[in-house]
Amino acid sequence: MAEPISHPAFGEPEGIDSAEGIAGFRTPPHNYEAEKALLGAVFANNKAYEKVSEFLRPEHFADPVHGKIYEACALLIERGQIANPVTLNNYFQNDELLKEVGGTKYLAELAASAVTIINAQEYGRIVFDLYLKRELINLGEDVVNEAHSANLAEDASQQIEKAEARLYNLATTGETESGFEHFRESIIKAVNMAEVAHKRDGSLAGVTSGLRDLDAKLGGLHPSDLIVLAARPSMGKTALCTNIAYNAAEAFARSGGDEGAVTAFFSLEMSSEQLAGRILSERTSISSDSMRKGTLQDEEFDKLVIESQKLYQLPLYIDDTPALSVSGLRARARRLQRQHGLGLIIVDYIQLLSPNPGSSSQGNRVQEVSEMTRGLKTLAKELNVPVIALSQLSRAVEQREDKRPQLSDLRESGSIEQDADVVMFIFREQYYLERAEPMQRGEESTEKHAERYERWMERCQKVANKAELLIAKQRHGPIGSVDLFFDGNFARFGDYTSDDHLPDHH
Repeated sequence: MAEPISHPAFGEPEGIDSAEGIAGFRTPPHNYEAEKALLGAVFANNKAYEKVSEFLRPEHFADPVHGKIYEACALLIERGQIANPVTLNNYFQNDELLKEVGGTKYLAELAASAVTIINAQEYGRIVFDLYLKRELINLGEDVVNEAHSANLAEDASQQIEKAEARLYNLATTGETESGFEHFRESIIKAVNMAEVAHKRDGSLAGVTSGLRDLDAKLGGLHPSDLIVLAARPSMGKTALCTNIAYNAAEAFARSGGDEGAVTAFFSLEMSSEQLAGRILSERTSISSDSMRKGTLQDEEFDKLVIESQKLYQLPLYIDDTPALSVSGLRARARRLQRQHGLGLIIVDYIQLLSPNPGSSSQGNRVQEVSEMTRGLKTLAKELNVPVIALSQLSRAVEQREDKRPQLSDLRESGSIEQDADVVMFIFREQYYLERAEPMQRGEESTEKHAERYERWMERCQKVANKAELLIAKQRHGPIGSVDLFFDGNFARFGDYTSDDHLPDHH
């Protein structure tokens, strides 16, 4: 007696109603009839493939034979050839898997299962939805197994982050919302953005940085933009971003959400207490060094307490987890956006991020940094918020007479320049001048040295408390430089006003 055909496309073997009937066993969700109907529609009219090709892949089919046939159809159609049982016959002539289910006869049976091209997309959606459910089951099993394993390298919170990242990746698999849209839709969005700027009297369509000249140059920090802020150590990268974070959060609280933004600050270098201390120092004009050493006067401490009470309600969130990966950062940012509505992300800094778990680029630093910047740009677009990412510069700056940074100085990867919408550099001439104090040489006359010293002092006074923000790349506007005021004692950046524009009483 012949064995009953057990291939899923022909149904369950005779005598077994369903695998559900076996105690403790559940069949993964599938619909072989929908898969057959879809393939039949493609055979009948190859245009049916165009309706599903954007989101449906061969691996999404529950039946591997169907996945192979779909892949072969895609190969022929994308070459401009016709895909049907006749043209596929040669392709599968020596394929053992297809022979097992009936060979050419099975291809003819699929053609007979055709639905209309109008229904093809719906059948494709059914196949894809069931694939997601099967993957969800696999993911759940992996989460359970990993939680049971005695892996000392990963604690529970890391396992949750990994599961959340995988769950999100699964949720966004096959999304088609980012396909073509009519130009009129894009025009409406552009006009709406211009309207927002117009209502703000003239410039800002994005989140305010709180710095007048920078906002004027950029038009604010725009949603979906990756903004890279780079500088050599001690130039004030973290100080500037701390100021921007406070300004954006304060504007949001003051305006009731009309301006500014709920801000997430990922600090991979400094602790949350140190960042909070910097903001308190900047707001109270009390040295952070005095706060750290405990040398405050009573009135200074009282001032500190009063100001801290004002800062309690600011929508500013700090995550100081060290060696955070881009996937972990993305999971936390998404969570914060769901809970509080996120408007600005700051990352301090790119080179301290860790590669994603399982990344193929581990060990190759250039590829790792490239992956990180791509991940940050993707995050900016995904959450539709500006992302400011700090970056180190190479030592090439120190070798030049003119110490102003250039795009080629970006450390470890050209992809930073490529992925960023805006690249800015901080340059403080005062920093270099202070370290170039003229020393008197043995053979040099005191008078000559005095002249050199006086010229040095004049140059120092001219650039005292002045910082330049060099905008080396801006996708949406002009490049150039912005002068800022900088007070190193209190890690404070502000609007710069030159001496010839100050009122007489100053």
